Amino acid sequence: MKTSKIFNVFLREKPALMLVSLLNKNQDMYASSLAKKVDCTYSHVVKILQEMQRANLIGFEKQGRLKVLTLTKKGEDVAKNIDNIRMNI
Repeated sequence: MKTSKIFNVFLREKPALMLVSLLNKNQDMYASSLAKKVDCTYSHVVKILQEMQRANLIGFEKQGRLKVLTLTKKGEDVAKNIDNIRMNI
């Protein structure tokens, strides 16, 4: 059975936390604020976000010069499952 590239992303803590953080956000979230929240470098966060966007898990909404991060329906479903697993461990 062939595993998709995006599956390998979720075997790591930081990408999983990124999705859960986007799910539970209470204000607009940007790559820089997400990097601070999950204690990761900005460049690493951007790289992971690009992979997530290619997998149709997140989207970017331009607001002037800034890009607000949003979860797609698929991304929301994945984030909910990850959050559920995290809460039950």
